[in-house]
Amino acid sequence: MTALTPTGTLRIGAFDLEYRMIGPAPEDAPTIVMLHEGLGSAGLWGDFPEKLQAATGAGVFAYSRAGYGASTPVTLPRPLDYMSIEALDVLPKVLDRIGFRRGLLLGHSDGASIAAIYAGSVQDHRVRAVAMIAPHFVVEDISVRSIAAIKQAYETSDLRAKLKRWHRDVDNAFYGWNGAWLDPKFRGWDISGCLAYIRVPIAILQGADDQYGTIRQIEIAREECYCPVDVTIISEAGHSPQREAPAATLDTISEFATRILYLHEGSEGRAA
Repeated sequence: MTALTPTGTLRIGAFDLEYRMIGPAPEDAPTIVMLHEGLGSAGLWGDFPEKLQAATGAGVFAYSRAGYGASTPVTLPRPLDYMSIEALDVLPKVLDRIGFRRGLLLGHSDGASIAAIYAGSVQDHRVRAVAMIAPHFVVEDISVRSIAAIKQAYETSDLRAKLKRWHRDVDNAFYGWNGAWLDPKFRGWDISGCLAYIRVPIAILQGADDQYGTIRQIEIAREECYCPVDVTIISEAGHSPQREAPAATLDTISEFATRILYLHEGSEGRAA
């Protein structure tokens, strides 16, 4: 187990993964592990991790997957099962390395899909719940259209310069994600089968104007899951409600996390 400083890197296999740790260490309190979107990083969560820590009292751990943020770049193209590789190979090592004892997974977009794969494939008693912002379980036409449009924007506008602020190798981050989603073979990607095996409560948040997915993703979760599924539609938000409607998103996630993490804590109580 690595003693966690507020910021640093973890060596996982051949990669150094940057991270942020806010609040009590995993051995001292429940921990919310944050899994970023397909163009995200530990830094691109902004101040949301700090606000989530203050609202819940739990520790909050956010890290950048390989190819993102200040983490080691990856070889392109990414394999089309890259999310399963992250969920089944990388994430377990990260959880063990930080001394994760109990808590929940919070993922956005690709990160939400990775959380769903992990929770449905690994019966990890430490994971008490999964919160997913704008998850993908199947590929929709709207996803492909929007991802094709953002490729054009990346190559013709100031989007690349904006993303460069958050990524050590911005082309590695962008094309690793964009190239996989636009590969014709990726249209058959489907992780809905994992949902039936999740044995902990789920919260799903989706922006009412999500440009990368429709309500079909939520319908799939309701059809496939045997566990409780809480659904919140965030009005006046698109694919990133934690940035577009941060107060409503924070309220929903912190209420869910607090209810799950402290319901049976008894005398242990909340961490300061």
